[in-house]
Amino acid sequence: MASPQLILQPVSENISLKDKSHGILKSAITAMDIYATNAQLKLDERKLSEQLGISRTPLREALARLEEEGLVTIVPRMGVYITRKTKQEIIEMITVWAALESMAARLIAENASDMEIASLRVIFSDFWDGGVAARIDEYSDLNIRFHQTILELSRCQLLKETADKLFLHMRGIRARTINEEDRASRSIIDHLSIIEALESRDAELAENLVREHALNLANHVEKYVDYLS
Repeated sequence: MASPQLILQPVSENISLKDKSHGILKSAITAMDIYATNAQLKLDERKLSEQLGISRTPLREALARLEEEGLVTIVPRMGVYITRKTKQEIIEMITVWAALESMAARLIAENASDMEIASLRVIFSDFWDGGVAARIDEYSDLNIRFHQTILELSRCQLLKETADKLFLHMRGIRARTINEEDRASRSIIDHLSIIEALESRDAELAENLVREHALNLANHVEKYVDYLS
């Protein structure tokens, strides 16, 4: 099995090389399964420069920004490494995420339009009758989209921006764990319950269900995830 590694496209010249490089690298890192045991975590500056079609200067500026965001670690005289969070760090991030997303659910129940809430049900339209296990990769992507949509529909920009920063680090572990201990099948049931609470405008129930759903992930990481330090 091939080890996970970055997949990059050359940088367009119509905007800042530093900003564009940062965006491409950030997307590639968050899309990569960095928690796989054989994941290639060390980044080769020369290779990155060639793949992106840029010089070392804007590349290093982009890497410095990624280090500020906690996505890479720059070790003098040793190189640049994609940062994997510890188990405790992941659990803490999920706990904070639970607070943020549950508040987003309350705001949706109180303020979102019926059409906006209906859009959540549409996300899983192909999975309500089952088939999650057979299409786990597709479901995993939709699962992530579902949670991001909840944040967007909250209409609270600061809440969304704060949660997005956490999600940069949580995305990999969420995708990795969705196929463990039958989490996917239980996940679709949880999502339906959340949607029904939102449709009925029960803000308290929606908030509690979203919080419980998120904290179940934290409990799973604590109990079953043994590949984090």
